[in-house]
Amino acid sequence: MSSGFDRTREDVGNIVNLEHVNVTQPDQRVATSFYVSGLGFTRDPYVMVGIENMWINIGRQQMHLPTGAPQRIRGIIGLVVPDLEALKLRLARVTAELAETQFAFTEHSTFVEVTCPWGNRFRCHPPAPEFGETELGLAYVQFDVPPGSSAAIARFYTEVLGASAETVKRDGATAAAVSSGRDQRLYFRETSQTVPAYDGHHVQLYIADFSGPYRRLLERGLITRETDAHEWRFCDIVDLETNRKLFTVEHEVRSLKHPLYGRPLVNRNPVQTNRNYLRGQDGFRGIY
Repeated sequence: MSSGFDRTREDVGNIVNLEHVNVTQPDQRVATSFYVSGLGFTRDPYVMVGIENMWINIGRQQMHLPTGAPQRIRGIIGLVVPDLEALKLRLARVTAELAETQFAFTEHSTFVEVTCPWGNRFRCHPPAPEFGETELGLAYVQFDVPPGSSAAIARFYTEVLGASAETVKRDGATAAAVSSGRDQRLYFRETSQTVPAYDGHHVQLYIADFSGPYRRLLERGLITRETDAHEWRFCDIVDLETNRKLFTVEHEVRSLKHPLYGRPLVNRNPVQTNRNYLRGQDGFRGIY
């Protein structure tokens, strides 16, 4: 019996959710202006509500922003936002107050490129089939990696993490594309430019098979933190043949039994103000 359906289109792999990106930044006031007023996202009202850290909700995902010396992702963070025209208006409104920073934004044919006050680069995309149904979310992180490393990186994620990964062409260069949740990706795009030194930022993943990847990483001496029963961390992505380091970025890896897994996140409607207020429209009503 043949169903006529391509069942492989529903495969996700072992990584269930690319849940957050963590970068330190030195000024919570400036971060609020950028992430909340400019990008239109929502500060988590329940957790990390002081001045030492801020969690920014983006659909089912987050940015974590502890106070500290600025860290920069060596690449691009890809976001899905519901309305690029509304986004551009918000970004224009915060331009003056962010004038003494690295903040900038540029409109392209299919996305808006935004630089945060400390140099992190974002691509804000409208909803599109490549991102599934989501209208608000963290769609991908694209890292810059050395030439010739993408195939070995894809193999590492497949054989060690149990992820679905392949090599693709992206922005004219070869890249490893790692499925990191429902219509989410980690990309490792090869570049001939010098990749800056790693500064301590991290990404957080939820995985279904929690013990298998842990065991394989432990055998290679790659586990860097035994956080608790629900979480461990590693930093180095290596060539499985030679154990040569290919790229470094901390992975905060959690099981599906972690208390924070599946936590409902508050997402506001960024169009709502005191001047145009409509009853019952405070929350974001799109899909995420």
